[in-house]
Amino acid sequence: MSTVLMNGVFIPREEAKVDIEDRGYQFGDGIYEVIRVYNGKMFTAKEHFERLQASCEKINIPISFTVDNLTVLLEELIKRNALHNGIIYMQFTRGTSPRNHAFPTKEIAPTFVAYTKELNRPVTNLSNGVTAITVEDIRWFRCDIKSLNLLGNIMAKQKAAEAGCFESIQYRDLTVTEGSSSNIWVVKDQVIRTHEANQYILNGITRQKIVEICQKQGMEVKEEAFSIEDLIDADEVFLSSTTSEVTPIITINNVPVATGEVGEITRRLQDYFKEEIIAQCGELE
Repeated sequence: MSTVLMNGVFIPREEAKVDIEDRGYQFGDGIYEVIRVYNGKMFTAKEHFERLQASCEKINIPISFTVDNLTVLLEELIKRNALHNGIIYMQFTRGTSPRNHAFPTKEIAPTFVAYTKELNRPVTNLSNGVTAITVEDIRWFRCDIKSLNLLGNIMAKQKAAEAGCFESIQYRDLTVTEGSSSNIWVVKDQVIRTHEANQYILNGITRQKIVEICQKQGMEVKEEAFSIEDLIDADEVFLSSTTSEVTPIITINNVPVATGEVGEITRRLQDYFKEEIIAQCGELE
C-alpha cells in the first residue's frame, strides 16, 4: 500500500480524496510540479520548489510551505514508498469552496497533494532518439505558469500519438515555442538555441540546467526565438524535460533531421547532464 502526502499529512493512497468542489477539479485552478528521483534522491529539488512558489505567487495562491518544509516532507514520502527511481508529482489548488469563478475568501486553505511513481530512465529514447510532428500552439499566453490547465498540451500530445510520434513541436505564427511536454532546442553550426524564457514557454528546470552546462563548458547557447524554417534546417534537434532529460529528435513530420542520426552536440550534452545527475544523486544503473 503506497503513501500519499495530503495537506501535510501522510495517509494511505486509498484514503486520499478530494472534494468535488475543489477548485483544481472544477476550474483547473492550481499549479503542479514533477521532480525526478534517482537512487532515492531528488534531482534539482530546490529549483522545482522555487518554481512552484513562483507559480503560486503569479496566480495568488498562498502557500505556507517553505523550501525546507517541502524537502523534509518529500524525502519522507520517498522513504515511506521505498522509491528508488521515479518521480514525485505534487500540486496545490486554491482549495475547496462553493463553485464561483471569483476567488474564495482568504480563510479557504489551499489543497496540497503529493505522491510518488516508479519510472526508469528512458535509455532507449536517449540512445536512439524520437520522432516528432509540428502543430499550432493554441494555448493561453501565460505558459510560464505551471498550471493545471493543460488541455492545449494534451491535444498536442494526442496529435503526436495519433501520428505515431513521441512529441509535438508547437509554434505560434511560425515561431517555435516548445513541445507539448518539453522544451525544444536546435543546433546549427555548433550554436545551440532555445526559445527565450518568457510568457510563451515554461522555463523548464532541465532547460535551465542545460543552459548552465553550456555556459560552463564553453558551448555557445542562445536563448532566442527561432522559426519553423530554422527547425527544419537544423543540424540537430533535441527536447528536454524532467522525465526525458536530453532526448534527440531524429525526424520531424516524417523528414529526417539532417542525416537522421543523433548529433555530436546532443551526445555531449547528454554526457554532461548525466554527470550533473551523478553529482547530486550518485551513480546511475
